Amino acid sequence: MSLHARPLPPPELKDELAAEQAHLSRSRAALHRMRKRAEALFSTGDKVAGDAYTAEQLGRHLARRVTELADDPRTPLFFGRLDFGDADAEHAGRRYHVGRRHVTDEQGEPLVLDWRAPVSRVFYRASARDPQGLAVRRRFGFGNGVLTGFEDERLDRGEELGTASRILTAEIERPRVGPMRDIVATIQPEQDELVRADLADSICVQGAPGTGKTAVGLHRAAYLLYLHRERLRRSKVLVLGPNRAFLGYIASVLPALGEVEAAQNTVEELVDRVAVRAVDSLAVAVVKHDARMAEVLRRAVDAYVGEPTEPIVVSDGSFRWRIGLEPLHRLIRETRAEQLPYAVGRERVRARLVGLLQRQSEARRAESPGDAWLRRTGRSKPVTAFLDAAWPALTPEGLLHALLADPTRLAAAADGLLTPDEQALLTGPAGTRLGRTPKATRWTAADAVLIDEAAGLMERPAGYGHIVVDEAQDLSPMQCRVVARRSEHGSLTLLGDLAQGTAPWAATDWRESLRHLGKPDTPVVPLTIGFRVPAVVLAFANRLLPALAVDVPPAESLRADGALEVRAVTDPLAATVAEVRAALTYEGSIAVIASDDAVDGLRAALVGAGVAVAADADPAAGARVTVVPATLVKGLEYDHVIVVEPAAVVAAEPRGLHRLYVVLTRAVSRLSVLHVTPLPAPLHATAPGRPAEPGRLRAPARPVDEDHPKGAPA
Repeated sequence: MSLHARPLPPPELKDELAAEQAHLSRSRAALHRMRKRAEALFSTGDKVAGDAYTAEQLGRHLARRVTELADDPRTPLFFGRLDFGDADAEHAGRRYHVGRRHVTDEQGEPLVLDWRAPVSRVFYRASARDPQGLAVRRRFGFGNGVLTGFEDERLDRGEELGTASRILTAEIERPRVGPMRDIVATIQPEQDELVRADLADSICVQGAPGTGKTAVGLHRAAYLLYLHRERLRRSKVLVLGPNRAFLGYIASVLPALGEVEAAQNTVEELVDRVAVRAVDSLAVAVVKHDARMAEVLRRAVDAYVGEPTEPIVVSDGSFRWRIGLEPLHRLIRETRAEQLPYAVGRERVRARLVGLLQRQSEARRAESPGDAWLRRTGRSKPVTAFLDAAWPALTPEGLLHALLADPTRLAAAADGLLTPDEQALLTGPAGTRLGRTPKATRWTAADAVLIDEAAGLMERPAGYGHIVVDEAQDLSPMQCRVVARRSEHGSLTLLGDLAQGTAPWAATDWRESLRHLGKPDTPVVPLTIGFRVPAVVLAFANRLLPALAVDVPPAESLRADGALEVRAVTDPLAATVAEVRAALTYEGSIAVIASDDAVDGLRAALVGAGVAVAADADPAAGARVTVVPATLVKGLEYDHVIVVEPAAVVAAEPRGLHRLYVVLTRAVSRLSVLHVTPLPAPLHATAPGRPAEPGRLRAPARPVDEDHPKGAPA
């Protein structure tokens, strides 16, 4: 191993640091010039464009370029350096700085290479056993954008720091303040392999808490946008998260990497054809989210296609064109066999019907009728009446409204699929909120998913070139189909953890979810090495795994720092206030997490004690202290987490132990557990009565004396 290549005399080290700082200054100046040039082009773009359309397209491109070149002076412009040895044929003797984006000098020579460039791959993949032509790999330490130090690994001499890298460790363990950061400086080889997977490949990442699965998905999106920019600019990249708090938390990652075009949504926002104004009971929602509903809806749509019962006659001036029953039956039969979306099939029937009339006209008049005749005939009363009888116009909302409002219609579509009791669940409670029309109906979130399914049966939705789905274990089969319709010709990055499945329909086997997503052959790749959650915290949470009934490998953490405190208290409000005050003596964000019905009381107690509390769950929300309902904490991270009354979290929902597993694994430095009621059995059996060995801390670990915790007012 070597730190700073070899032990350097202080003057030599100082000179080396100064040279690197000078390169950083040159790089920032060059990036500033690049942005100024882009701004100048943007301001004059409309004058060089040949027409309005070209001007608009050029303006969008230049505006995007200006945004991509934004520089945050608090963020290091580069984080590594590659020194190639003479053995590498292509890069022999060359030196490259690796950073978040490509920066060139005025002659076009690279000052910083984008981390996604092919040559940058060796920064993540090279090792002492396989140097890949690299002589020295340098990592830089930064503080507020200023170069503070560096470490060198002489790979050509078999020297490699690995997890002993102080800079790597410091970056991973840096306090969690504000939104999620990118991990370009700390990507590990197994993560890099997933990040650089081909666009055509779908992958499913089973990632334990703190293993970086979310970061892997976002960095894969950034990598694919870099490698396939024009293709994905047309077909788009979509990032799906579980809620808006989570999306707010990750929102700055892609822009920090220079990517501003990926859309970020929740599944609920994808299926927003109707306003959600009601809530289903759990039993009703479970039925609506079941995969069988897809076939129920397909049958319901198919039932609207009828058999012609009489010929049609179309008058055209002095002529009358007649089409008999046999060709009409054949027309409907052939169109049905093509399995087109319902609305497309209706227009196909119309076009073929007009075609039959056109051939009669051509035979009689010896000339082909014009476009105006074709349009007029297609809208004629006999043609429209035939369509309305044999292939009537439908809307997704109208289809579901008719199905829920009519038990007989539902029974016909659900025969052999749903039990009578399940059918009664759909039509019984639905009757209390169904209006006389679809527009007057108070739809639920599950209805919106069913309406999206119906819309997919009637028309093809716009697709995406690549979709990243985070917290995917909570997608229901019908929600999986929402995603599948939008990725039919694209690829997926599926991210999740079966142990963190909290929805009533949460997946217990990735193969089942992948089948509903239309990607059954997608490989499932486990990530089990944790970089964010300390080992002592993860070991405590892992006690729940045997009770969660999922087959996932337990996570292991590389972090020996951190602290765990589990305490029985008599007054949870007073204990929480004291714990928060003590936590404020440390760096980083603080979250008080409790069952949803306890949140208001805890927030009021903290505010009453003079503690500034953020308005929402987002770690970027401003104040360091946040009170978060257990149901909204998934995907978020905080330095110090204070869990109040774990038993109440478990009792609040059917998959309460899964929810508690999520809650306990949000801490990236310290976890405090306060309880009046005995801990849930999987934890209580072996729960410690005092803090675990804290390892390395930025401040000494507090004793467990509830009345006088260190750092809090006595």
